Amino acid sequence: MGTNKLIGLLPDMAVFALVVERGSFSAAARQLGMTPSAISRQVARLEAALGVRLLERSTRQLRLTEAGDATLQRCRSMLDAADEAVQLAQQQHARPQGTVRVSMPKAFGRFVVAPLIPAFLAAYPQVNVELFISDRDVDPLAEGLDFTIRATDTPPPGMAGRPLMPIRQLLCASPQYLASHGRPGHPRELANHLCLYLAEHAGDKRWQLRRGNEQLSVTVQGRYATNHSELRLQGVLNHLGIAPLPHFTAQAVLAAGQIETVLDDWEFTTAYRGMAWLLYPPNRYLPPKVRVLIDYLADCLADQTTPMTR
Repeated sequence: MGTNKLIGLLPDMAVFALVVERGSFSAAARQLGMTPSAISRQVARLEAALGVRLLERSTRQLRLTEAGDATLQRCRSMLDAADEAVQLAQQQHARPQGTVRVSMPKAFGRFVVAPLIPAFLAAYPQVNVELFISDRDVDPLAEGLDFTIRATDTPPPGMAGRPLMPIRQLLCASPQYLASHGRPGHPRELANHLCLYLAEHAGDKRWQLRRGNEQLSVTVQGRYATNHSELRLQGVLNHLGIAPLPHFTAQAVLAAGQIETVLDDWEFTTAYRGMAWLLYPPNRYLPPKVRVLIDYLADCLADQTTPMTR
C-alpha cells in the first residue's frame, strides 16, 4: 500500500479504534461530534481498503473479528505513538518542575553525586531533589523512585539504562604504613599485612585479584574491618593497613600524597566495580524534571572515560 493511501486511512483507523473502545457507532459519534452513519462509513471504508471484515454488526452489539482484533492492536499502537509525539513536543517547551527521587550507593552519592547537586538546583529553581543513599539494590517502581544508580557490569533486564562512569577498586595504604611494614610486590604477600576488609560475609577475607588471564585468591587478616568505604579510607589515613577503596573515594587524598596505591598491575575484583549505571523504568518518555537531572549528571561525568589517572 502506497504512502498516500496509507495516510488517507489513518483517520479511519483512529475512528475504528474509538468505536471499539466506546462499544458502538453512536457513542463514538457523540464523542467526535459526528453522525453514526458517518462513523459507519469510515469503518466500512477501512474494511474495504484492507480487504477484511473488522466488525460483526448486530442490532445489539459489535463484535471484533479475528482480523479486527489484530488490526485493533496496531491502531491502538498508532494512537499511542501519536500521543507520545504530542507529549514529547509539549515537554520540549515545558519548564522542568517538581521533585525527583533518586537512590544510589552511599559512597557514590557522597563523593560523586552530592557535590554536583547544588549547581543543578541553582540551574533549575523549580526542581527539587530527594537523594536516598543505600547500598542495597532497590526497585524504583516499588519504592516510588524516578531512577537509581547502580554499580554493575550487567544492568538488570527490563530497565532502561545510561552508563555514567566506570568504577575501579584500588588497594591503598598510607606512606607511614608502607614504611613500617613494606610494600607488597605480589598479591600473596597481602597475607602477611594488616588489611581492612568488609566483614559482611565470611568470604570478605578472601580477596580476588586478576592480572590479564591470571587470577588468584588471597586470604587476608587485619585488626579493623568495616563495610563503609569512607571509614576504610579513614583507617588507611590512620595507618591501620591496606584497604580496597573505590577510586572516587581515594582520588583526592591520593592526589595530595596522603595515601598510595599498591599492586597497581593487579585488579581487585568485587561486586562493587564495573560501570555506574543510571537506571529507570522503560517509560516511553520521561518528565522534564527527570530528563534534565539525568542529562545533567551524564554531562558532568562525560569526561570520566577512565576511573582515574595515576
